[in-house]
Parts: sequence; structure tokens; C-alpha cells
Amino acid sequence: MEPNVDLLGDPTRRTILALLAVEGEVCVCEFVAALNELQPSVSRHLALLREGGWITSRREGTWMHYRLARLPGWGSSLLDALVGGGVPAETMRTARRRLAAFAGRPRRALVRSA
Repeated sequence: MEPNVDLLGDPTRRTILALLAVEGEVCVCEFVAALNELQPSVSRHLALLREGGWITSRREGTWMHYRLARLPGWGSSLLDALVGGGVPAETMRTARRRLAAFAGRPRRALVRSA
């Protein structure tokens, strides 16, 4: 499936993709903390990105975990651009700071970041 580029018009979805590009796999609970948004809103953005071919998901217990889908070259280039400044640096710093401070991070995230 070719990713739907129209979904990138929303700044929250761009930030989600940039976070996935630098963090690898992220669960809904982590996105809620990083984005400082309500879980239903975050879940809706994630569903749109999944349906649009940008991300994949897997369930672990009660949580859904997300990662980037296999993307064509232009999709990977777009993600590089988001990480490289397409998402404002302050937005990324704030989201990553919130994510690092989140006490409820899944064990796999804590092991990877150590």
C-alpha cells in the first residue's frame, strides 16, 4: 500500500511519525505522555496513520504498540525531512523530554534507552 501523503497535513501526525522515526516502537501510553494529548485523540491519529499506510501496530496485553511501516523511498525521505526540521525542533525536544520523564514506559523502551 502506498502511504497517503494527505495525512501529513496535521502537525500532531507529523510529530507522531517523527517520534517513531527516532524512537522506533512507541505505545499509545507513551504518545499520550509525549504529546500531552488525550488518549482518544492520539488513538484516532494513530488509526488514520495505520489506515493510510504509514505505520503498523501490534498488541501487547492491553496496549497497542506502533512502528513505521515499510515505506517507499519518497516516504523515507519525507520522514527524514520531518526529523530534520519539518517538525519544529522545540516540539520534538518537548515531546522527547516528556517521553523520557514518563514513569509508565514499557520495559522494552527502558532497556533500549539505557
